[in-house]
Amino acid sequence: MTDAQQTPSYDPTAEVVRICQELIRIDTQNFGDGSGPGERKAAEYVAASLDEVGIESTLVESAPGRASVVARWGDHSGDEPPLLLHGHLDVVPAQAADWSQDPFGGELVDGYLYGRGAVDMKDFDAMVLSVVRARQRAGVPPRRPVVLAFTADEEAGSTYGAHHLVDEHPDLFEGVTEAVGEVGGYSVEVGGKRLYLVESGEKGISWMRLTVDGTAGHGSMRHPDNAVVALAEAVARLGRHEWPDEPGPSMQLLLDKVAELSGIDRQHTSALMEQFGPAARMVGAGMRNTTNPTMLSAGYKVNVVPGTAQAHVDGRYLPGHQDSFMAAVQDVLGDRVRAEPETFQPALEIGFEGDLVDAMTMALHTQDPEAHIAPYLMSGGTDAKAWDRLGIRSYGFTPLRLPADLDFTALFHGIDERVPTDALEFGCKVLDSLVDLA
Repeated sequence: MTDAQQTPSYDPTAEVVRICQELIRIDTQNFGDGSGPGERKAAEYVAASLDEVGIESTLVESAPGRASVVARWGDHSGDEPPLLLHGHLDVVPAQAADWSQDPFGGELVDGYLYGRGAVDMKDFDAMVLSVVRARQRAGVPPRRPVVLAFTADEEAGSTYGAHHLVDEHPDLFEGVTEAVGEVGGYSVEVGGKRLYLVESGEKGISWMRLTVDGTAGHGSMRHPDNAVVALAEAVARLGRHEWPDEPGPSMQLLLDKVAELSGIDRQHTSALMEQFGPAARMVGAGMRNTTNPTMLSAGYKVNVVPGTAQAHVDGRYLPGHQDSFMAAVQDVLGDRVRAEPETFQPALEIGFEGDLVDAMTMALHTQDPEAHIAPYLMSGGTDAKAWDRLGIRSYGFTPLRLPADLDFTALFHGIDERVPTDALEFGCKVLDSLVDLA
C-alpha cells in the first residue's frame, strides 16, 4: 500500500476564505465600554462549525453577549500535554466612511479579503477552523492533543475573555503548557530575503491617568497656577521623551539575523531597524519603553479656569522594567503631576528554543524552503498575558507569506484592513504541518 493510500487526502485550505468572510460579516466591535454587539454570534458560529465535524465545544459567557468557545481536539487520553491554539473573536471599531470597502462586508478585491478583523485576527480563526474541519472530515487527528480557544474581549484587555476563562474555568486548559496565537509568523523582506517574525514575548501595559490640581478661577484674569497649562507641559515632555534602546534576548536575536541578511554591521542598530521599512514602527517599538498620550480632559466652560486637569497615557514597558518604569515616567513628568496606573499587565518573554520552536520552523520550511525565521518582542498585548497565569508559554505564530511591498503592520487596527487570500491559504498549509510536527 502506498503512502497516498494510507493517508486520506484532504485540503486544509478549502474553506479558509469563506470562513474568514463569514466571520468578518459578524459584527464583533469592541468599544471597551460594554456597548458593542459582543462576541456571542461569532462564538455560536465557531461552535456550530466544530459541531458539524463532530467536535464538542464549551461556550462560556462571562457577561451578556460576551462569549468564548473552548474545545478539545485529538486524543487526550495519553500523557502528552496539549497544545493550545487560540484566537480572539472581537475586533476594534471601524468607521465605514473611512474605508474603500464595507468593513463588515468581507469583500474580495484584487486578491485581497477586506474587513475589520482580516488580520486581527479572524484570519487565524479561519485558518484554524479550515484546518481542523478538513482533517476531522478526513479522519486525520493532530499528532499531539490540541485545545482550541476562541476568546472574547482581547481588544480591551481580555477581562471578559481569556482572563475570565483562567479565573473561572482553568480546568478547560488542564495539562496545557504551550500555546500558539497572534501576532507573528508573517513575512517581511530584509536584504532581498523573506524573514518570518515569530513573537516570543510582548511588552507590559501601563495605561495611566495623569492628574494636575491647580487654582480655579475666572478665565479673564492671570492664573500662574493653571492646571491645564501644567498638565499640557508635562504631557508634551512625556510624549517627546526619547526612551533609550534596550533590546532584550528576543530583539538581540532579531538584530543578529537582520545583520546576517543585510550585511549591515551589528552595531548599527538604527540602520538594522530601517531594513523593516514601515514595519519598523511596530518592530522597533520592541526595543524600548514607549509613552503615548492619548486623551485629555479639563474644564466645563470656556471662561472658567478648572481646578483639575487630567490626561491618559498608553505606556508600554520592556520585560524586566516593571519596577522601574513608573518611577522613570514620574521623573519625566515632575512632582506637580500625579501618575496613577489604571491598567497594569506584565511583560512576557520566553526563550526562542525547544521542540515547539523547531516545529514552527520546520512547518514554515515545508511551504517556503527559503524562509528565514527570527523572534521579536511585540509592542502590544495579547491573550498570552492571561495564559501566562496558568504557566502556559505562548508564541505569536499566524503564518502569512506577504507581498514585499505590503505595509502589513499598518493594517492592524487600520483603515482598509485586508489580507491576501493566497496568504490565508499559505497559513493553512503551515498550520496543517505544525499540528503534525508539534
